[in-house]
Amino acid sequence: MGVRCFARTRRSAGRRFFLVVCGLLVVLLAGCPAAGGESGEPDPVSLVWQRVQLPSPDGPGRIVVRDLAVCAGRWYAAGAVADGAGVARPAAWSSRDGALWTPVRVVADSYYGRRSVLFSIACRDGRAAAVGGKVGGAHGNPRVSTWWQRGDGTLVEVAASFELYGGPKAVNVSRLAAGPAGWLIVGNRASGAAAWVSPDAAEFTLIEGAPELSTDEQGVTWAFDAVAGSSGWLAVGGLLVPGRIDRDPVAWTSADGRGWRRTVLAGTEAYEEMQRVVLVDGAPVGVGLRGRGFGAWRQEPTGWTAAGGFGGVAGGVPSVGGLAAGAGRIVAVVSDGERYGGWLSDDRGDRWRVVELPVPAPVGADRSVSLAADDKRWLLAVDDGLATSLWFAQFPATPQ
Repeated sequence: MGVRCFARTRRSAGRRFFLVVCGLLVVLLAGCPAAGGESGEPDPVSLVWQRVQLPSPDGPGRIVVRDLAVCAGRWYAAGAVADGAGVARPAAWSSRDGALWTPVRVVADSYYGRRSVLFSIACRDGRAAAVGGKVGGAHGNPRVSTWWQRGDGTLVEVAASFELYGGPKAVNVSRLAAGPAGWLIVGNRASGAAAWVSPDAAEFTLIEGAPELSTDEQGVTWAFDAVAGSSGWLAVGGLLVPGRIDRDPVAWTSADGRGWRRTVLAGTEAYEEMQRVVLVDGAPVGVGLRGRGFGAWRQEPTGWTAAGGFGGVAGGVPSVGGLAAGAGRIVAVVSDGERYGGWLSDDRGDRWRVVELPVPAPVGADRSVSLAADDKRWLLAVDDGLATSLWFAQFPATPQ
């Protein structure tokens, strides 16, 4: 579209009017979309979301979902049921088709276990394990416990000493992953990044102070998430180099969860860390903070490379709330500090498009999002602090 400005130039007032009008037109046109309605940004991805219901496991209460998982054709949801006073009891659900859900029987043996919220769940061969926690004790630290699924389907609390996950060296317990070699939990101790390993989720062993995994002269380490690959475990996080205030993204690999090898990705002066990781057609893709927004990193045969960036930070504490991959696509649900938004990549993290979520997803205390996927469908849980809603979406056969 072209713009012509006409004015008489015989008088100085006419010249001034000409300059003012043309200047205003230039400013207005600079804020308008390009010809054909194209603004340079890809169109949002519109999905058909279908809401599904979770039954209350044992009586009334507010359903709380904190994590989702899928394997071998079975879906899992984990969290709790909270009564009117806010007292929680651990809860989990399973489904074969994603539409009809059944409560999983949960058996807790400890005082804090009976009040836990299950915040991370993973599964392999159709059987699940979970990690839960309840704030308590003299110092108000989370009392963490793990849960494994017996042959009859019951999710049973694992008896463990307090210092296995807590104690004076505790910092946090983050995410649980499952794979051919067993089960792995990643988190952090006073010595830096740490791991807990188990062949069957019935008992975990703490790997603390391991070379290259823990903090050393290279920097302070922090682990967020892990995934099982063909050759073992891959964990992701960040490294704070001495003399700096920003992290660089880090990946660790291990064949058995006990011995680790660190890879520090090329960083910038911006704050960067990988908070979640998935496998896309067998290749790891991590997503996390990159400066004032979010970014992806991908492992190629030649090593790790920085992929595309997306989103921005509005305030508060930004984070990746959920990340899942299916049928060669990645969906990330991230918080800009005020609300959660969805993003989709069809090309292993190079380009990202906005995904329209089915409901508003505000950020705050007792609010969260969870995400899981298989090769056909995506499952999303949104907890807005008042209620949890569960949604399925099916992607078209080809990218939009």
